[in-house]
Amino acid sequence: MRVTYDGQANAAYIYLKPTIEPGEATRTYVCDLGKEGFGLEVGVNLDFDVSGRLIGIEVLHASHGLPWEFLQRAEVIG
Repeated sequence: MRVTYDGQANAAYIYLKPTIEPGEATRTYVCDLGKEGFGLEVGVNLDFDVSGRLIGIEVLHASHGLPWEFLQRAEVIG
């Protein structure tokens, strides 16, 4: 499993396969997970391939929804 984190966007991406080629994610399911007390909503987007397999997970406002230790181990991008 590969995890990337963009601190400027405060977004993490969890790859459930080594790489995801452009256009490979053919469907995205948007999940809104409200996080009360932070004034921000943590958003989760699930990316699926053409066969309906889950291939990646994007977490928005990641520092409010994921453990800091998890983000520290992520590959930093952006």
